[in-house]
Amino acid sequence: MRVFTLVAALIMPLAAQAQDRAPILMDVTETHIVPRFDTLPETTGALVSASLIECDPTSPALRAAYDAAFDSWISASHLRFGPTEIDDRAFAMAFWPDTKGFTSKALSLHIEAQDDAVQSPEAYAETSIAGRGFFALERMLFDPNYAEQGNAEYRCALIRAITADIDANARAMAQDWHSYAPSLTLPGENSRYRTQDEAMQELFKALSTGLEFTADTRLGRPMGTFDRPRPNRAEAWRSGRSLRHVELSLISLRDLAARLSFDHAEIASELDAAFARAIQNAQSIDDPSLAGVSDPQARFRIEALQQSIHDIRTIAVTKLGPTLGISAGFNALDGD
Repeated sequence: MRVFTLVAALIMPLAAQAQDRAPILMDVTETHIVPRFDTLPETTGALVSASLIECDPTSPALRAAYDAAFDSWISASHLRFGPTEIDDRAFAMAFWPDTKGFTSKALSLHIEAQDDAVQSPEAYAETSIAGRGFFALERMLFDPNYAEQGNAEYRCALIRAITADIDANARAMAQDWHSYAPSLTLPGENSRYRTQDEAMQELFKALSTGLEFTADTRLGRPMGTFDRPRPNRAEAWRSGRSLRHVELSLISLRDLAARLSFDHAEIASELDAAFARAIQNAQSIDDPSLAGVSDPQARFRIEALQQSIHDIRTIAVTKLGPTLGISAGFNALDGD
């Protein structure tokens, strides 16, 4: 009897670790990942249509379509693996941070040379990645430096080429995610993921890295230091979307965290409360471009937002990760 009890005590932890991950993998794939990439082409297609109707950078309809499509991308952009990374698609959608000013240089070269790559989607897809995607489009729509550069006809053609390229990338990702999904839901010897644990680690990495990127890059870059803030390093500050990207990212990551922690009610509750605090902090800040990093009083609220995101990640890494069987030494940015 004692031997049986001892053996049972030894086996039970192993049985707990060997739990079936299939329901969670299926749920995350079918209700979190695929719908986001299915929605993306709907909004990027509307962006193309808006640019064909009117390519004036100040057009309210064009700017509204830009906002809607960019919202869709940010809501999916934490899923940087699989089809999202093929052919550098994620960078082609959003080349940021751009620490060397390559986007500005690429666009200026197109305009100065009147590069005929804008006439062919295939040709434009082969141009500098810095001149593609939402940040290149932001420059064309919101940066006054481009309002008079070159001639209006070419600027219009360039705007349309960028929107068409964004849409082509969105459609390619959406299509490929449908064929890639089974590798997450049905791991095995012939799959990209050999085990359910490997698939879970990929999803956890998306959560952890997404939180880290939002706290340290989306907020950390414009914050700089107290003595030397860098408001013009904020993401999409020209279009007044910097804080919105933080909020959208948190909303998406909250959904992912809830699905990953579904079988662990206490951790799920703790994560949800932490996300609620961070989202509330973001929504209480009236500073779309995060320009307040230069003002001590406003900066304090942005620092509090950043800390609230760090708090979420701490819970994820120290509690959720180990519960899912992901080692304490795992680093989301290691790439493995």
